[in-house]
Amino acid sequence: MYLADARDSKRRSTTAAAPDTRPGRRAAAVPGTVVALGAVSLVTDVSSEMVSAVLPLYVVAGLGLSPLGFGLLDGINNGAAALVRLLGGHLADRGGRGHKLVAGFGYGLSAVCKPLLLLAHTLPLIGAVLAVDRTGKGLRTAPRDALISLATAPEHRGRAFGVHRAMDTTGALIGPLVAFAILRATVDGYDAVFAVSGCIALLGVLLLVLFVPGRAREEAPAVRPSLRDSLVLLRLPALRRLTLCAVLLGLTTVSDAFLYLLIQRRLGLSSHLFPLLPLGTAAVFLLLAVPMGLLADRIGRRVLFLAGHGALLGGYALVLAAPGTGLIPVILLLHGTFYAATDGVLAAATAGTVPAEHQGAGQALVGTGQALARFACSLAFGALWASLGGSTALAIAAGALTVSALVATRFLRTDDEVSTA
Repeated sequence: MYLADARDSKRRSTTAAAPDTRPGRRAAAVPGTVVALGAVSLVTDVSSEMVSAVLPLYVVAGLGLSPLGFGLLDGINNGAAALVRLLGGHLADRGGRGHKLVAGFGYGLSAVCKPLLLLAHTLPLIGAVLAVDRTGKGLRTAPRDALISLATAPEHRGRAFGVHRAMDTTGALIGPLVAFAILRATVDGYDAVFAVSGCIALLGVLLLVLFVPGRAREEAPAVRPSLRDSLVLLRLPALRRLTLCAVLLGLTTVSDAFLYLLIQRRLGLSSHLFPLLPLGTAAVFLLLAVPMGLLADRIGRRVLFLAGHGALLGGYALVLAAPGTGLIPVILLLHGTFYAATDGVLAAATAGTVPAEHQGAGQALVGTGQALARFACSLAFGALWASLGGSTALAIAAGALTVSALVATRFLRTDDEVSTA
């Protein structure tokens, strides 16, 4: 029954998802909704990346946690978001204003968590705060990406997601710089970073409320999708294959925090320069996000998604080589290229595999699979580091990523999207 409805949705999806094209109006390749959401993400990412830039050193060097303990915390970062992402996507699809309401609640929940890190000085407390913060991220991600998909003509989705990710990454670029400046200028640097981060996060919520339109399309769906309808989406072959590949590659993708810790330890980077490592990745991501989005619209989003993991594999190889600090810029170049070729590109590819009225749930399914896989990878990598050493753990991850990429290439060979993309 559902698949018949999905085929009928295929015929309606172009009209439902495309921006306003009435006589006298010209559809923008990058609509105002995308720009407004990009501004919200920019400000929010300044806040988030301030914390992310200092958290590895704070818990490992400042609080004395082991790599395995940090692996648990980093896994919570990914796993907690995954547990609620499906719920966020489903709730957002149930009404015309649902996408903005659910996204706004998620942004607000994350904003109130930043100052709570001032009070958390043990692994359980830090883990609890991070879990709530990532719950907010999980709730907002799918509705936000659904808003972008629904506001943009299908043939321009790669570009639209590229513009959004470029603005988002501008925040990721600024955040570590702010954290670096605060650490250098204050005595209680970590506490100051957490306090300032909370204030900036509240500004992001305000921007969402004031400037993001409340509706992604003119009318709410005639029949509200049930949670079962959202889960049954995996019967669609294109979405199922994309989800499986996102999971497989996520299981072999080492988290940024572990990669930066390995760079610092193997290449002898000063602790004061550590917050600048995410800055290099973000700078490359910012420069390449829009060009990669345009390229994805031309050559195929799945092709570019796989190529991005090839760049990541090259970065792993250079970290393992570790002849000196001179390779750090090249490693960060490859790392940033990986994100530019995969993050928004995966969301754009997902948008082309599900009907318009299930955009939130479709984005959530793929994102949840990827996030849970990365949660498992963080736990496994932390355990391998604790028992075998960081270099050996990375070598194992690189070998597994090579196999995963080859398998994913076979899975994604067929292109049978159910809607115009």
